[in-house]
Amino acid sequence: MQRRSFLKGAGAVTVVVVGSGVWRAYDQGVFSVGEGPAYEPWKDWRKNSNAGTLALVRAAILAASPHNAQPWLFKVMNSSIELYIDTKRNVGALDPYLREEHIGMGCALENLMLAAAANGYAPTVTLVPAKLAPIPAEPKPELVAHVDLVAGNREESELYDAIPRRHTNRSTYSPQKPIPPQFVDTLSGLASDEPDVKIFLFTAEADRKKIVEISSAANTEIYSDPEVDRGSQRWIRIHWSSVQKFRDGLTIDAFGMPPIATAVSKMMPLWMLKWAASRGAMGGYSNLMLSAPLIGIIAVHDRYDREYCLRAGRIWQRAHLLATARGLAGRPCNEAVEMIDHEKALGKQARRAGLLGDVIADAAWQPTFVFYMGYPTLTARASPRRSIESVVL
Repeated sequence: MQRRSFLKGAGAVTVVVVGSGVWRAYDQGVFSVGEGPAYEPWKDWRKNSNAGTLALVRAAILAASPHNAQPWLFKVMNSSIELYIDTKRNVGALDPYLREEHIGMGCALENLMLAAAANGYAPTVTLVPAKLAPIPAEPKPELVAHVDLVAGNREESELYDAIPRRHTNRSTYSPQKPIPPQFVDTLSGLASDEPDVKIFLFTAEADRKKIVEISSAANTEIYSDPEVDRGSQRWIRIHWSSVQKFRDGLTIDAFGMPPIATAVSKMMPLWMLKWAASRGAMGGYSNLMLSAPLIGIIAVHDRYDREYCLRAGRIWQRAHLLATARGLAGRPCNEAVEMIDHEKALGKQARRAGLLGDVIADAAWQPTFVFYMGYPTLTARASPRRSIESVVL
């Protein structure tokens, strides 16, 4: 079962609910979208004005997180914050070197740095160097970054203000509504202060189709591996009670379906959701990607260098916040790079690396993150977030 098609296809099924269906609708959170403890961090992130350095963590946990695994942990002190990656919060064979989870740590770091400036700190970050390795047999937290904080001027920005509104939008985009050239220019310059990161942007239809073909084929192949599917499925939160209990993972609310389809999907048993997805998956993901007028690739000099992963994550968070501030939406479409990891882990020929390398046509750079952007047709819903208490050491 392909994760990215799993719930999208489910929206194509019509179900008549009778009898106990009203109870199930209530029990599954049909009437409580974005409510409950799992969603409070989005609403109270600036509620406590005297939180000090803890206010920076409240912003950091609202960052983008691949698979919404939220692997971050924070050690908070009066004049510094340390960021740790919790390596046990992983998706297994889908991310065998924790490359994507480290990118997510970079996203959290970017939010933290933006919040530091907005709260009157002058932050200085030190990244902990390392090479990515296979998921450890005994996962444990690992220090990835240290942020020193001294007093500075309060500097809020449009990116900081966009933090609580930034959500991954998995709905169809508006292909006939072009992205303003000014936005494309600004987006392309977001990595100007990161010499080890580069953004490649593609708006021409031929280029986008080529990337979509590579991504779609990779999506089909990687999820044909039972180990990949198993590792991914354990992060899908079907039941409302599990959303509120675990406060992580991928939820039906956030899968970009229209409200009625979302409500119906919540009341389906798991077997019916799988059946619906198998009926509606063909061509769905490719069409979603092609509906976006812009596809971007974030590249680094070494995709398995921890520092480069963190820097790439900061740029993706920055890009997504910029899009949010300007009324656009964004979504990762990283299957091709996931296949590079997959091929490496299994000792296979590095075919996807060559295909993506042909797209960017610059041997000095290695693609590590692919995304698309455009104007959405539906409003994105928030994903659940773990509490501050659960992520502070």
